[in-house]
Amino acid sequence: MTYVPSQPSATQVLPGLAAKAKKPVVATETAKRVQFSPSLLPYLFLAPQLLVIFVFFYWPSVQAVQSSFYIEDPFGFGSTFVGFSNYSDALFSAEYLSIAKFTGIFTILVTVFSLAIGLLLAVKADAVIRGSSAYKTLLISVYAIAPPVAGLIGMMFFDQHIGPFVKIASFFGWHMQVGVNYFDTAFAMVFVSVWKQIPYNFIFFLSGLQSVPVSVREAAYLDCRSGVRRFWTVIMPLLAPTAFFLLIINVTYALFDTFGIIDVMVKDKAANNPITLVYKVFLDGFRGNDIGGSSAQSVILMVVVFVLTVMQFRFLEKRIHYG
Repeated sequence: MTYVPSQPSATQVLPGLAAKAKKPVVATETAKRVQFSPSLLPYLFLAPQLLVIFVFFYWPSVQAVQSSFYIEDPFGFGSTFVGFSNYSDALFSAEYLSIAKFTGIFTILVTVFSLAIGLLLAVKADAVIRGSSAYKTLLISVYAIAPPVAGLIGMMFFDQHIGPFVKIASFFGWHMQVGVNYFDTAFAMVFVSVWKQIPYNFIFFLSGLQSVPVSVREAAYLDCRSGVRRFWTVIMPLLAPTAFFLLIINVTYALFDTFGIIDVMVKDKAANNPITLVYKVFLDGFRGNDIGGSSAQSVILMVVVFVLTVMQFRFLEKRIHYG
């Protein structure tokens, strides 16, 4: 009979190997159980930001809602409860509805043109090989200008005496009168607001384009020779999350952040100039001393923005694919 020795198992031959194989699992399980030892430490990290949000957002919001139900003395000597009278006066006012209509048109124009031009410049900048840094710096530098300064520069562009845009318009037979003519002033407001917001959209769109993998671009180039079709079928779906984010930001910008531009362009001008809802809140509250009415208008504007944001997330986000 021939003796055949039994083969040792891998665990017997390499006992350290099995131990090492178990270590990553133990480390992973331990890493998942890592927590802050004091339970209050995360809240202490969040406390400064929460304090800022409470002081500059929640507290003024509650005060605005409370003031909207009263007619308050501008000097603070008393207030009278009027219920929803301030809301009805605003919603059934022909002037307020006209301003709301202009605000909607203004928001759509600023959002569409800002996104479209920012995307176009980002696509062109992504294709630049030489001098790309200088090209991007020139486009981004406008974002450093504050809205009131942008409005002042815009008024210089559209000035009746030295404005280059007025001279260009007169060459085509358009006698532009910004600050006097309603349509001309609205055109200047949209133009300056779009010009101010383009660099912001450009930065995000360019970052999104540069994050598209080269392999995806090469595969798309092999499958489709048409550059326009290749962009809308391959590149644009990958930019959809960025575009959705910018859509919300641009709507908010057009409704609120254009206040400085509008204030500079229509201040001390004729009374028939177009204004937006947020500027009317300022006029009624700080110039007309109608604290209750301006508070009601601010609450209405806040509700409108909330509804628009919910609709965007409800209907548009379904078409967005992340990852």
